[in-house]
Formats: sequence, C-alpha cells, structure tokens
Amino acid sequence: MSNWQRLLVTEEEGIVTVSLNRPEKLNALDIRLFKELDSVSQSLRKRKDIRAIILTGEGGNFSSGLDVKSVATSPSKVLGVLKKWMPGNANLAQRVSRNWRRIPVPVIAAIEGRCYGGGMQIVLGADFRFATPESELSIMEIRWGLVPDMAGLLSLRELVAKDVAMKLTMTGEIVSGSRAQQLGLVTEIHDNPRQAAQVLAQQFCQASPDAIAAIKSTTTSSWSRSERYLLARETISQLRLILGKNFHIAGYRQRNKADKPYRQRQSFW
Repeated sequence: MSNWQRLLVTEEEGIVTVSLNRPEKLNALDIRLFKELDSVSQSLRKRKDIRAIILTGEGGNFSSGLDVKSVATSPSKVLGVLKKWMPGNANLAQRVSRNWRRIPVPVIAAIEGRCYGGGMQIVLGADFRFATPESELSIMEIRWGLVPDMAGLLSLRELVAKDVAMKLTMTGEIVSGSRAQQLGLVTEIHDNPRQAAQVLAQQFCQASPDAIAAIKSTTTSSWSRSERYLLARETISQLRLILGKNFHIAGYRQRNKADKPYRQRQSFW
C-alpha cells in the first residue's frame, strides 16, 4: 500500500487494519488525515481480495476530534473540507465516515480512550463498534457551535431513537463505552477491542465473501426503505448469489466439512 503520513495500514490474511497514527496529537483530524482516510477507504472499496477491515487509533485513543489549530483557524482549509458540487453529494469531511458504509466487507471500529467529535463520526460509519468500558465517546460539535456534518447521522439514525440522537448532539455529552453500549452506539464492550475485532474479522473470513457483501449491501441500503424495496433487494441479491461460484463452494464446505477456498468477491457488490 501507499506510504501514509497519518495512517498505519497493515494487512494479514485478508484482514486490513487502518490505524489513525497521530498519537502525539491524540489522533486529531487535520487536512492530511482527512485526505488519507478518504484515499484509503476508496482504494479498499475497489479491492476484491480483502475480507474485513479493522479501524482503530494508535496510542490508546481513537481520536480527539478535529485538530482545531490546524484546520479551523484557516477559512480556506475549512472550505476545502466542506466544498461539494451539489448539496446531496458527500464532501471530504463526510466521505471519511460514509465511505466505510460503501465498502462491501465488514468494517469493525476498535475504540480505546477518547472518541470525540469527528472521531465519533468516523466510527459511526463502521458496521460494528467495539469499545473498552472506560472509553469516552461524544458527538461534540455543539461545543463549537456547529452541527455534526461528517455523515455520522446516516448511521446514528439507524442506531438510536430520535430523541436520544438529538440529546447526544445537542448536549455534546461524553459517555463511557459501557453507557454507549446501553444507548446502542457501541456494539460490544471488551477490555481489548482490537483483539476482539480481530477474532470477529477472522470469523467473517470463513464465510462466502459474496454472501457477506450481499448482506451488508442489502441491509445498509434497505434499513429505512419501504417493504417492497427490501423484498426486491433480497430477491436480487439471492439470485446473484445462487448464480455465483461461491454459493457452490459454500455448499461443498458444508457437505464435506472441508475448507475449500472461496473465490474473490464478485465485482458488482
């Protein structure tokens, strides 16, 4: 992979770990980190050989949020992050969260320490969030007189009730990992969330990559849509799977209790 300045990207047996790597700044988000997160997520989306992604932060924190001194003090830098051709398109700030939703493999965020503001928006783009009981999570934009604007609300509206979402965004309350799990923001609590994420990622590697992609695609696109839309997506996905080679490999593995390797994911997911 590329030589990253703000990320540490490693790969082992189809599992890619993307770590925010500014520990001296508590992994605060500057322009370079925004651009690298956008770049790595877009490149991973194109790869058919990977099976899962773990998203985490170095130095005991996920991210303290926006590097205000680096970004917010320069109007040109702020505009560079927020600019877009059309209101409905995603700008750079929104892509670093939304892009993870579009990658056809599971994305697991492993959260330690602080996960504030922009960091919280990023992990909301993951499919699963594992955190330590003592980790601190906050949708903190209100403290700067701003609205959360990094696409995190796409996932937040699927995870919690509207009143809970509004309370969290209107107060900037800091909640522990344990409390976040109770609210639905966090999937599971672990003393070592990276290790737990690795175990889950390895479990995903044992399933058909096409079936995994179909489940993520169908669920993400249909979660808040009509019944007819959901039923149509289910049928289309199932037909694609049945006509693919990995469906037959999955059947062989089940019948013979053998670890016959799967083919790479089909390109249309």
